[in-house]
Amino acid sequence: MTNDTGFDPNRYVRQLTTRPGVYRMYNAAGEVLYVGKAKNLKKRVSSYFLRASGSPKTEAMLDQVANIEVTITHTEDDALLLESTLIKKHRPRYNVVLRDDKSYPYLLITGDNDYPRVIYHRGAQKRKGHYFGPFPSSGAVKNTADTLMRLFKLRNCRDSYFENRSRPCLQYQIKRCSAPCVGYISAEDYARDVSDAVEMLEGRNEKLIERLVHDMEAASAKLDFETAARLREKISSLRRLQAQSQTVGGKGDFDLICGAIDGGVAAVVVVTVRGGINLGHRSFFPRAPAGTAVEDAMAAFISQYYIDRPVPPELLVDPLPAQNDELAESLTARAGRRVAIKTNVRGERRRWLDNTRATLDQTLSAQLASRAGVEKRLTALADALGMNEPPMQMACFDISHTRGEKTVASCVVFEAGAPNKSAYRRFNISGIEPGDDYAAMRQALTRRFKRVKAGEAKLPDLLLIDGGKGQLAVAREVLDELEVSGVQLLGVAKGSTRKPGLEQLFLPGQNAPLILPADSPGLHLIQQIRDEAHRFAIAAHRGQRGKARSASVLDGVEGLGPKRRKSLLQTFGGPREVARAGVSDLARVEGISTAMAQRIYDYFHDTA
Repeated sequence: MTNDTGFDPNRYVRQLTTRPGVYRMYNAAGEVLYVGKAKNLKKRVSSYFLRASGSPKTEAMLDQVANIEVTITHTEDDALLLESTLIKKHRPRYNVVLRDDKSYPYLLITGDNDYPRVIYHRGAQKRKGHYFGPFPSSGAVKNTADTLMRLFKLRNCRDSYFENRSRPCLQYQIKRCSAPCVGYISAEDYARDVSDAVEMLEGRNEKLIERLVHDMEAASAKLDFETAARLREKISSLRRLQAQSQTVGGKGDFDLICGAIDGGVAAVVVVTVRGGINLGHRSFFPRAPAGTAVEDAMAAFISQYYIDRPVPPELLVDPLPAQNDELAESLTARAGRRVAIKTNVRGERRRWLDNTRATLDQTLSAQLASRAGVEKRLTALADALGMNEPPMQMACFDISHTRGEKTVASCVVFEAGAPNKSAYRRFNISGIEPGDDYAAMRQALTRRFKRVKAGEAKLPDLLLIDGGKGQLAVAREVLDELEVSGVQLLGVAKGSTRKPGLEQLFLPGQNAPLILPADSPGLHLIQQIRDEAHRFAIAAHRGQRGKARSASVLDGVEGLGPKRRKSLLQTFGGPREVARAGVSDLARVEGISTAMAQRIYDYFHDTA
């Protein structure tokens, strides 16, 4: 049996090994169509060709297979890790692809200094200390850190800041830090607060409250009413926190995972539970090929999701993923302890699984509504501009400066009607006359489309230029000079009143501007892209301008370091007064020798 590409699967399968590994299916152009893992490569790969799969997606993929390559691994768990790595690298068309590659954030109470600090942490856990998490989002970490600072007054400042304080900072004034930097609390008392915070984060609130009650009563017996009042306030705060916490059937660590596919959109919601406390949820929209079963999508999601995240002892899921037993075995091997995947649970856990499903339904509904709106806007834009297909890849350029100072160009990219911020670029413009927007636009476009020609960036279907006929003509010239074709150009100029809804749209070869109705979905999309490019350009320009203005005129004095510059400015009150000072006046400043004073004097008077 051979397919349309001439590939003979029977001959290929006969020579395959039965060892575990990863297989990759390629089309005739050498593109990776699918990456899969197998406990037995021969058995798994042959299963594709022995009988009809019944899946249109799989049948369509097999018709394109021109070659299969395998990588043998020691174990199936090694195969799972390699499979995930290859999926992230190649993003095959027929795989379910989890787009979020970031590891979850943790909260870290440092353990490598006398007064530990509370910090946000993501990545390898190499620093000494107590790690708590993972949390579903950075916001959840921040909320928990705020709670610790409010209850236990632990510091969150950097070590360099902490070591150079001579008086308490604002955090002490608002009662969120006990000011260990200036000795307002002993190391022993601070260590006790750290221990209490760790106890709370580990879910031992009742034990902590019992001890604090005992300490409060002991302080009262000694007539130390100030300490007793402070402990009473802490106990009350812990009671309130305990009442507000959403506890989930016991004190275990587990994740709730629900997935669904509707209208071609795959969605997964993950709720994180640690120490019996719900830490919140995150929603994911993995790319799933048409015809993918939700059970297969769940299996692919879970295998990729826990590649670089700690696996809790239990996963409560709906629906049960495909090859559930094999997946549980693989996660168990990776975690070094038993990992159970369950869907039939009772009581409180069933109610929480139902709530997670309801959250998923709402999330998917909102995503579908948003997708329908995006398709409507893209279609309306294509119709307005006379394009045969909706522009799935769009780029917009804008220029920002203040009277020609620190000119910056921005390029924002929208894919399928949504911002792709990883593709945004900024260009610092140099070598032009200040305020020459045409030259700035030419430089930015030339630099960008040279990268497009080199294959380092995607060619947009639609290129928007913030400006009128002049900027549009510059863009046309740049594309012609670089021999770039297949791009629809559009100039977006504000109307005479500069009010939104009255934009004038300029197309190449047309003298009269195109003016769309204010309620046009296509115009709304243009405004969104234009405004995003404008925002991105202004942010970049302000950053450049801020750097320039924060630079001191004294930076040009050879051999004058930051400490002595600071001393000069503090002594004289500013650079203008330094410039007016004589050599003898300059030499009186601590750290400024007579030779350095002469050098500073000469610097200002030689360049005046």
